[in-house]
Amino acid sequence: MAGHSKFKNIMHRKGAQDKKRSGAFSKLSREITVAAKMGLPDPDMNARLRAAVNAAKAASMPKDNIQRSIDKASRGDAETYEEIRYEGFGPGGVSLIIEALTDNRNRTATNVRTIVSKNGGNLGASGSVSHGFDRMGLISYPAKAGDADTVFEAALEAGAEDVTSSEDGHEIWTAQADLHEVARALEPVLGEAEGAKLAWRPQTTVDVGEGDAATLFKLIDGLDDDDDVQQVWGNYEISDAVLERLG
Repeated sequence: MAGHSKFKNIMHRKGAQDKKRSGAFSKLSREITVAAKMGLPDPDMNARLRAAVNAAKAASMPKDNIQRSIDKASRGDAETYEEIRYEGFGPGGVSLIIEALTDNRNRTATNVRTIVSKNGGNLGASGSVSHGFDRMGLISYPAKAGDADTVFEAALEAGAEDVTSSEDGHEIWTAQADLHEVARALEPVLGEAEGAKLAWRPQTTVDVGEGDAATLFKLIDGLDDDDDVQQVWGNYEISDAVLERLG
């Protein structure tokens, strides 16, 4: 089960600037509202809502904000958001999957296409890169949850498929259908996870040099700043030496 992956660098590069808190809270609120609208407005009875609420808590989002987002869906006056996935390529031949929640498909498509093309990339057709990724469950724990062996044993017992541990924390990978069952089994042992969500895990990674990495980070930052973009996944691998030089 144990494997080696620097997936932390794939999702969030070291030294990355924190997203503006208001923007991050807005995206979390949107996911909570959508999750509550699609199922029951009770996190204990709605796996997607539970994951969204846990992610909001991990980001220190106030409880009142979380409850307002749930109540908004319950009242039926919430905006109708559509889930859209874009696929494309970034600098250095990197494959990107961009997930969005939008109430205006045309606006989001235009913004995403512009950001990608301005930063050395281009969008492809649906399926153009996702075949190189596996759709899996991802449960995240901080480093303080336990040492690598402790987390590995707990994950193995809970039915996970892979674990990656580093100084940044622990990433526990599950089959797509097993995400919430494994997350629930881990709670009594490791405590509440920082996050539990469906993710795109690359089957292979691409080493990116310093020049392409700088442009790639600008592209990802641009997407992160867009209100409609919820998550950006990539198959890039960047060495610690390059990350240090880029600051």
